[in-house]
Amino acid sequence: MTVAETVDAFHYGRFHVVQPKGTGHRSGMDAMLLAALVAGEGPMRVADLGAGAGAAGLAVAARIAKADVLLVERSALMADFARKSIALEANAALAGRLSVLEADVSLSGRARVAAGLADDVHDHVIMNPPFNDGADRRTPDALKAEAHAMDENLFERWIKTAGAILKPSGQLSLIARPESIAEIIAACGRRFGGIEITPIHPRAGESAHRILVTAIKGSRARLALRMPLIMHEGPQRAFTPFVNDLNNGRASYPRLSKTRI
Repeated sequence: MTVAETVDAFHYGRFHVVQPKGTGHRSGMDAMLLAALVAGEGPMRVADLGAGAGAAGLAVAARIAKADVLLVERSALMADFARKSIALEANAALAGRLSVLEADVSLSGRARVAAGLADDVHDHVIMNPPFNDGADRRTPDALKAEAHAMDENLFERWIKTAGAILKPSGQLSLIARPESIAEIIAACGRRFGGIEITPIHPRAGESAHRILVTAIKGSRARLALRMPLIMHEGPQRAFTPFVNDLNNGRASYPRLSKTRI
């Protein structure tokens, strides 16, 4: 199948992503905010679950010079877009620290390990799972539906995989809709603690439309609700300075807690 594509610049041109045009999922602000949740400067291994064309993982690699990033994607078509992204000449400086694994994130046990997702190897796992209710937004585009519509027990299955492949005290980071808070907390269960939730509001006075969540494998720390992030300000709906820095790789959004366990 031939799919039209675009090559899109992120982080003011520090990296580019090959994305499908007119079908499937196209990455943007959500992916950049997710990538900003990975903080640190030393060597680290990062897995991007449901990576699509690789925007969030590429953003991590572009900002953190010693991060090795595994892009995990079930769709063969989107995995090919991720490979195309890595192969771009504009991404040559990052390519050696990026790889693609075509695998189903929801696999468990031996099937997951056999697919290439080994236990206890990653310092960070990031995920931007399909978080629309399947009945919310119907679309004839099967690839887009797969990328956007949530299956039953999705968070339980994806967070279970994250808990398996993270090292002890490794960090899980995800972006989702506010109505998924209870499901996310339940899925973390005994696997993760120290949950920190940041609501994202389009403008001051408007309801949150996304949440950023981080948690630590094996932690018993209590949940924390962080100060909201306001996306836009002023009559032109410009990004607030801090959000603009997050979106363009000029800043990270580290956890409040310094104690990992």
